[in-house]
Amino acid sequence: MKTVRRSLVAAAAALLLATPLLSLAQDIKPRLIRFGYGLNEQSNQGRAVRLFASEVEKLSGGKMKVRAIGAAALGPDTQMQQALIGGAQEMMVGSTATLVGISKEMALWDTPFLFNNAKEADAILDGPIGQKVLDKLPEKGLVGLVYWENGFRNLTNSKRPVTKAEDLDGIKLRVMQNNVYLESFKTLGANAVPLPFSELFSALETKTVDGQENPFNTILSSKFYEVQKYVSVTNHVYSPWIVLVSKKWWDGLSKAEQKVLLDAAKASRDFERKDTREEAAKAVNELKAKGMQVNEVAPAEVARMRDKLTRVNAGIGASVGMDLWNETQAALGKLRASK
Repeated sequence: MKTVRRSLVAAAAALLLATPLLSLAQDIKPRLIRFGYGLNEQSNQGRAVRLFASEVEKLSGGKMKVRAIGAAALGPDTQMQQALIGGAQEMMVGSTATLVGISKEMALWDTPFLFNNAKEADAILDGPIGQKVLDKLPEKGLVGLVYWENGFRNLTNSKRPVTKAEDLDGIKLRVMQNNVYLESFKTLGANAVPLPFSELFSALETKTVDGQENPFNTILSSKFYEVQKYVSVTNHVYSPWIVLVSKKWWDGLSKAEQKVLLDAAKASRDFERKDTREEAAKAVNELKAKGMQVNEVAPAEVARMRDKLTRVNAGIGASVGMDLWNETQAALGKLRASK
């Protein structure tokens, strides 16, 4: 009996000694962050996500680890947004345009011909106005860290060159699931069809839609040149991406962990914009080499398109709030006057 008792005491002591070790092992297990995005690994989006992951690991001393999941494997932007709101996914990067149904202020960035160049976009997005728009997200269950660049959007299609608005007549054009995009292209004469990006290549291939609009980088990395013939340089919208975090998950992080993510996001933003702009500068020639026919849209025709969209822009102002709209227009006026 004594032998049994001694064995039990020894086993209990061993268990007590092991418990702190088990606890320590749990403490040092890295915090895993699932980061979803829509494009493929080889895209500008994929490269920036890898940079973000590297920065998070470095800044956290290995205590936080990002698992990058691209090619819309976690679903389209709208599905990932809902997963973040519900706390089922930690992070993502996606279009601001697909957020408009959640936060109406995001429609500001959909305004056709809002920015004349990337310098204006950076100043507004990274300044007080961009932050005001981000500040509306937490009440919706999301936290916005930074804006990345998708770029100035241009038209492609498989039917004919678009040199003026009238050339859009009868073209089935895929647009994002966003009312501003729908209204804008309907106003310009296209048959606008809302469709998730993850379904776009297949829709172009099967002629379900005739065309689409995206920045040059996306046209190239998504291999749209395989199913599209014509590119029309319109620069009709500057399209930002936004790095989002689930608020449910964010609120459970320490201040130090939140700072790691914010600092890494800022580093990824600077890298991504530089990378995207360098790639965009080369992309047009690469698209030509792949067999696409590229045409510039004359400034006078761009001005006509802008004039046709006056009603759409007025609607955006009313939707986002006239104070925000007027503040943005005033800030852009100051930037342009200081040249």
